[in-house]
Amino acid sequence: MEEDQSDMAQQTIHVALGTRSYDILVRRGLVSDLGEELTRLRRTGKVGVITDRNLAGHYLKPVMRVLKAAGFTVIPVILPPGERTKTLRSVAKVMDVLVDARFERSSTLLALGGGVIGDLTGFAAAIYQRGIPFVQVPTSLVAQVDSSVGGKTGVDHPKGKNLIGAFNQPQAVLIDPAMLHTLPRREWVAGLAEVIKYGVIADGSLFEYVEQHIESILALDDVAVANIVKRSCEIKSEVVSEDEREADRRRILNFGHTIGHALESLGGYKGLIHGEAVAIGMVYEADLARHLGYCSQDVVDRLRKLVEASGLPARLPEVSFHDLWSAMQQDKKVSAGTIYCVVPESIGTVRVVALDKQETRGWLTTLRRREPPIRRAVAGRRRVR
Repeated sequence: MEEDQSDMAQQTIHVALGTRSYDILVRRGLVSDLGEELTRLRRTGKVGVITDRNLAGHYLKPVMRVLKAAGFTVIPVILPPGERTKTLRSVAKVMDVLVDARFERSSTLLALGGGVIGDLTGFAAAIYQRGIPFVQVPTSLVAQVDSSVGGKTGVDHPKGKNLIGAFNQPQAVLIDPAMLHTLPRREWVAGLAEVIKYGVIADGSLFEYVEQHIESILALDDVAVANIVKRSCEIKSEVVSEDEREADRRRILNFGHTIGHALESLGGYKGLIHGEAVAIGMVYEADLARHLGYCSQDVVDRLRKLVEASGLPARLPEVSFHDLWSAMQQDKKVSAGTIYCVVPESIGTVRVVALDKQETRGWLTTLRRREPPIRRAVAGRRRVR
């Protein structure tokens, strides 16, 4: 990956989806120009700004100010922070506000937040009056490099993550890397899991760049951060443009998520946050791949080392095979009862494989002999039937 020192200049990445195409703009200070950008997109009238309490304290007033200055009528919707907000109940709250404010099909929703807010806002936009436009303004690293791009929207069900949703592409994704400075340290670090994922699934040079620049990245160096955000968005846009609805190639984006989503679900979305669960998932899906003969031990070791250097968890919590397998069966990537998992062949190349229950049980049994589980159980663990 070539290093781009011009991080202050705007970077534009096009997501080519025919009539649903849109641009991802990456520029420091972009949040100050949201009114101008929405005008450029030919949006007019009412804008519903969906955000959470934490972000409202940082950004809601200035965002409302610039939108009002551009002539928009702004209606805020402030939700509780965290994954547990990602429910149909929260969507109903958004619907109530839109109906009361008499939003029309020409009105716009603006997702000002991380992955939870972006997913929920996109879903609300998909179902209100059978669809109104929305714009993503991602504020977390996970959202900037992953969840804001590609049109996957939705909410969680108590038995599984993202089981309720719709494909709904935004009008634009407007990324201001400077917004990452207000992130809690834990959330910032968790976002690096998705960046590492892109290196494993599609670009060994990106993985190597993160290895070599991890200290600068963790220090929020402007150039290093702009580089990983831009390259991650490029990879995501390339994959989505080839396979919008996850019929084939897009499935590689799920690396780390088969085990990761299971851990989140088993914890009742109270313990590990998304990026932490994905980090653990990547390490152990790579270890499973080694067990099944798809990759070498070096791939596992290199991945674990980078995950740990990033400050992310890299050990599987104490969980039974029954619980883990049952939770993986509730994932939306299951087809005809078969669990599909993305496994690495090398750093930069992966494949999708069907998991055999007995082979997976054998892997976990041998893993526990090599590596006793950490004593911290999955928080709030419950049996998924």
